[in-house]
Amino acid sequence: MKINILTLFPEMYKGFLGESIIKRGIEKELLEVNLIDIRDFAFDKHKMVDDTPFGGGGGMLLKPEPLFRALRSIEKRGLTIYTSPQGETLNQDIVKKLAKEAEITIIAGHYEGIDERVIEEFVDMEISIGDYVLTGGELPSMVMIDSISRMIPNVLGNEDSFINDSFYNGLLDCPHYTRPAEFEGKKVPEVLLSGHHKNIEIWRKKESLKRTYLRRPDLFESKKLEKQEEKIFNEMLKELKNEK
Repeated sequence: MKINILTLFPEMYKGFLGESIIKRGIEKELLEVNLIDIRDFAFDKHKMVDDTPFGGGGGMLLKPEPLFRALRSIEKRGLTIYTSPQGETLNQDIVKKLAKEAEITIIAGHYEGIDERVIEEFVDMEISIGDYVLTGGELPSMVMIDSISRMIPNVLGNEDSFINDSFYNGLLDCPHYTRPAEFEGKKVPEVLLSGHHKNIEIWRKKESLKRTYLRRPDLFESKKLEKQEEKIFNEMLKELKNEK
């Protein structure tokens, strides 16, 4: 998969792209990240890419000319995304869809935003990572790259790693434990030490349902339970009532 990033600050991506899973995906040639410096497409010698908005108001806007030129320089843009607080909030379903694309282009906005004509001409989708204000679109673009790269086959090396992640199946993940089996008096649940795979699977599903029900009722309301999940959920509800 190829991801093009239009940014004013390409240096911000160096550490991010050179570590961990992202680095592995790039080295395996499963992921390609093409950084495009918007300033390289400015017209004047001072590399001016922003200006004051018509009609007044505070802040600066990214000018249309450099962005038009930068976007047109990409041979195949694929789906073009603008990181915007006005966009659809990123979730796992969106990530799954984006991961199926052969190529996407992300415009990392800055200042007060970008000239609306860029959005009208090029942008297929606006995405937000939450209802809060950031300095620019670089961090949201990194969040998107990270979440998408996990979904690309063979990047993680183990498909179970992302299938069991929180949100992948609309539920929060279950608790996890590793050695030692007892630490400072706290013991790992016996079922995880039993070697009984079916019982472990049921326990994990029950804990996943329990966490989602208690911590994220909004997610739970939109989750359609399968027959087995419904049975486990009803057992979990009985256990919760007995604990009170």
